[in-house]
Amino acid sequence: MNDEQLLRYSRHILLPEIDIAGQQKLLTSHVAIVGLGGLGSPVAMYLAAAGIGQLSLFDFDVVELSNLQRQIAHRFSSIGKTKVSSAAATIRDLNADVQVHEINASLSAESFAEHFAAVDLVLDCTDRFSSRFAINQACVKTKKPWVSASAIAMDGQLLTFDPALKSSPCYACLYDDDGDEGRRCAEEGVLSPLLGVIGSMQALMALRSVLEGPLAVGEMKRFDARDLSWQSLRLPKKANCCVCSV
Repeated sequence: MNDEQLLRYSRHILLPEIDIAGQQKLLTSHVAIVGLGGLGSPVAMYLAAAGIGQLSLFDFDVVELSNLQRQIAHRFSSIGKTKVSSAAATIRDLNADVQVHEINASLSAESFAEHFAAVDLVLDCTDRFSSRFAINQACVKTKKPWVSASAIAMDGQLLTFDPALKSSPCYACLYDDDGDEGRRCAEEGVLSPLLGVIGSMQALMALRSVLEGPLAVGEMKRFDARDLSWQSLRLPKKANCCVCSV
């Protein structure tokens, strides 16, 4: 690290859990963020600020006025622009040293796998079951750890998977791919800071995963914004899972 980087990341370096060696590890890591909306916004911004060396951004949507209530990586001037380009501009303003890869496309499991082969960690910040199933298949194929997050109304949840561990469940162990896209913010609404809470937790889990390896694998963490309570649930691996037991 040069002098400017030592100053920029000095508060990390002071932490014995990170120190210079840990910060150097962050600087040489590559994380994929799928979805640059309410969750992907704080995730991308915190990871850029923390010094993740490369960020691959995946999204196929454009910024709309209704997004600005919660998608803090975007601005009024970004309306009509692609979310990946808008988020990339915000990231570069935060930390120009971060190498940003913009993928403005809706991808299949096979296409995701091609991109994920080069990354250390995948973060699912999407709001569609179909996207999560595709991400799951790609991560199982490439043996990449990933953290899935979701938030709707006043409920949020986080899940960590590590296909490299035989004991780890995958997303298909927990949910059936029946074509149902589930609950949507456009229909049920979502509390704006809830995305910040869950997105910040996902960013925290990402940093710790890069430094220490995936944590709380196969454990669902649920947050209720009504009474500010957390709940943890241990999820078993499905013996006859059509994705990870094949």
